[in-house]
Amino acid sequence: MIQIQNLTKRYGVKTAVDDVSFVVQPGVVTGFLGPNGAGKSTTMRSIVGLDRPTSGRALVNGQPYRALRDPLHQVGALLDAKAVHKGRTAYEHLHALAVTHRISKRRVGEVIAMTGLEQVAKKRVGGFSLGMGQRLGIAAALLGDPQTLILDEPVNGLDPEGVAWVRRLARSLALEGRAVFISSHLMSEMALTADHIVVMGRGRVLADTDLSDLVSTAADSSVLVRTPRPDALLPLIGGPDVTVSYERDGSLRVRGRDADEIGDAAAAAGVPLHQLATTQASLEQAYLELTHDAVEYRSESER
Repeated sequence: MIQIQNLTKRYGVKTAVDDVSFVVQPGVVTGFLGPNGAGKSTTMRSIVGLDRPTSGRALVNGQPYRALRDPLHQVGALLDAKAVHKGRTAYEHLHALAVTHRISKRRVGEVIAMTGLEQVAKKRVGGFSLGMGQRLGIAAALLGDPQTLILDEPVNGLDPEGVAWVRRLARSLALEGRAVFISSHLMSEMALTADHIVVMGRGRVLADTDLSDLVSTAADSSVLVRTPRPDALLPLIGGPDVTVSYERDGSLRVRGRDADEIGDAAAAAGVPLHQLATTQASLEQAYLELTHDAVEYRSESER
């Protein structure tokens, strides 16, 4: 479990993280989202002791990272896949980490197999592609078989097969009861991976909620209705907060009424329906609405 308690981090006059609090629960994949400069990396670095908070605390299993007696066995982190000795092989890199925590050579072999590095285990890391470097970073995070995983942009540089593999890995680790804290800019992938979402913007928490609840708040949720008698249906579902637009095929796009209300009204009046389908907004739409005023860097065309 990760507990962020009133965390604040300032660099001179700039406040990177401003009184942030949230919890990453075991058995759950918690997605961590936010624009560039939102404070995500600073928060993750504070958890593993790489940044010292100006105030507040970041705890792993109730303790600061520096107080953990065997940190690799409690928390595994991928923050920068490039932070490796490029002259070492993948096996040598993992073995060096293992020795510091009395982890067996057998476990080194297990994480190499788990992350698909068997064919390159004896090759120097300096020649790795970005995707293979990410796999090595994930292998290092898994080395101590920790109950808490922190993965910052783990799918960066991976091919579609690799992206799907990270998704399955994160889900399987959470099903084992581990706390999985994962950041990504790929909204479509996060929508398939995360159970819970924490969104930051300009150093503050903008949302801390279940994925489904976040998506349901987006303005673009609607109901698609196809009927041979639209003129008879429209007076039945109208209202001050209801908007109806026509699609190209003649079906109706209704916002402000749910599918049950529309179906009940049509049935009561004997209006036939050929299609009645709820269309939820995507995570990307919900995220963009939430962070619209919290984006620090925006091109002219995005304003």
